[in-house]
Amino acid sequence: MLRDALLMMVALLGACAHYRPLPLDVEPAPLKSPAGAALARAAATIDGPFLAPTSIDLGEPLDANAVAVIAVIANPDLKALRLRAGIADAQAFAAGLLPDPTFSLGVDKVLSGPDQLLNIAGALGLELNALRTRPVELAKARARVKQVRLDLAWAEWQTAGQARLQAVRVAGLERGVGLAAASRDATQVLLERMLRAAGRGDLTADQVHLARLAALDAAERYRNAARELATAHLELTRLLGLPPRQLLQLASAPLPADPPSAEQLLTLAQTGRTDLQALEAGYLAQEAAVRKAVLDQFPALGLTINPSRDSAGNTLLGPAVTFTLPLWNRNRGGIAIEQATREALKSEYEARVFQARAEIAAAINGIELAKRQRADFLRELPAIVRFAAASRDAAKRGDLALATADATEQVLRDKQILLAKSEQDLREQTIALELLTGTRQETWTR
Repeated sequence: MLRDALLMMVALLGACAHYRPLPLDVEPAPLKSPAGAALARAAATIDGPFLAPTSIDLGEPLDANAVAVIAVIANPDLKALRLRAGIADAQAFAAGLLPDPTFSLGVDKVLSGPDQLLNIAGALGLELNALRTRPVELAKARARVKQVRLDLAWAEWQTAGQARLQAVRVAGLERGVGLAAASRDATQVLLERMLRAAGRGDLTADQVHLARLAALDAAERYRNAARELATAHLELTRLLGLPPRQLLQLASAPLPADPPSAEQLLTLAQTGRTDLQALEAGYLAQEAAVRKAVLDQFPALGLTINPSRDSAGNTLLGPAVTFTLPLWNRNRGGIAIEQATREALKSEYEARVFQARAEIAAAINGIELAKRQRADFLRELPAIVRFAAASRDAAKRGDLALATADATEQVLRDKQILLAKSEQDLREQTIALELLTGTRQETWTR
C-alpha cells in the first residue's frame, strides 16, 4: 500500500508544470523596430469595429485611420493591457477546475506488545462544496473575462482617439507656427527699417520703441507656438509607441459634419460605449458573487474515505462526513459585503451615464461655439484680404507708409491664426465627441 502511494505521487509530480524564468527586456520593443515588417503586417490585417486595414509607411502622410491603427498596435500601455487580459482568461480556466482530492497516510510501529504488524491508516478526501458553487463561480469568471475584454476595447478606442486628437493638434499647431513665423519675420523687418529711419532722424524714439515691442511680442508668440508644437509631437509619438525623434507627416483632415442632437448621441453612447458594457458585465459578475455568498451560508460538506489496517491485521474501511454548523455566522458578513458591492456598482453605472450626458452636451456646445467663430472669421476675412492687398499696392506706389501696409498684413495674419484655431477646435471637439459616444462620426447619420 505504501509503495503504491509513493508511485502515484511520483507520477503526479511528473505531470506538473515546470518553472521557467522570463527576464525583463531592458530595451523597449517599439524602439527596436517602430515601423518594421511586424507593424506593417499587423496594420494590413487588423480587424476592429473602428479600424480599417491599411498600409503603413512613416515616410508618407498618415491619415486619421493610419494614426489610430498605429496607436492600437504599437502603444506600449495597450500591449501591457492585452497581456494582462490573459489573467482573466486564466482565472476563468481555474474556476472551471474541480478541486484535487486530499490524501493522507500514517504509519505506527508497535514498540511493545504481542502484535507485530505496522498500524497503517490512510484517508482520501473530497470537498463537495466546490461542486455546489462551481456553476456560479464559472458564471462570475466568464463575466469577469467579458468585462476585461470590454475594458480593453474601451482603452484601445480611447488611445486611438487620443492619437487622432493629438494628430489634429499637431497639424493645427504646424499651421499656427508658420503664421507666427511670418509675423515674427515681418515685425523684425519693420523694426530694422524703423531703426534705420530713426538713425536718419526721420522717426522718434517712441515710434521705434513701439516697433521693438511688437517685434518682441511676435518673437515670443512664435517661441510659444514652436514649444507647443514640439510638446504635441512628443505626445503623439508616445501614443503611437514610436521613438521621440520620429518624423511624421500628417494628412490634412476635412472639416467634420454637424453632429446629431445630444439625445441621439447619448442613445448611441449607451449602446456603443464598451466601458458601459464592461460595467454591465461587472455587474453580472457581482450578481454571481452575491449568489455564491448566499450558497456559502449553507453547510460546507466534505467527504473522506478512511482505509486502515491495525497492528492485529484487521483491515478497516469507513466514510467520514464533515460539515459546518450554520449557527452564528451563516456567512452573513460575506452576503452583506457582496450586496453592498452590487449596490455600489449599480450607482457607478448610473453615475457614468450621467457624466456621459453632461460631457456630450459640453462637447456639442464647444462645436457650436467653434462653428460660430469660424463663420465670423470667414465673413470678415475677404474684406481684410482686400484691404491688406490694397495697402501693399499703395505702399509700393508711395501713397502709403510701409509701416501701415505691414500693420494691415499683420491684422490679416492674426485673423488667419484665429481662423485656424477655430477649425482646430472644431476638429478636436468632434473627435472628443466620438470618444464620448464610443462611435465614429461616420455612423452618426445612419
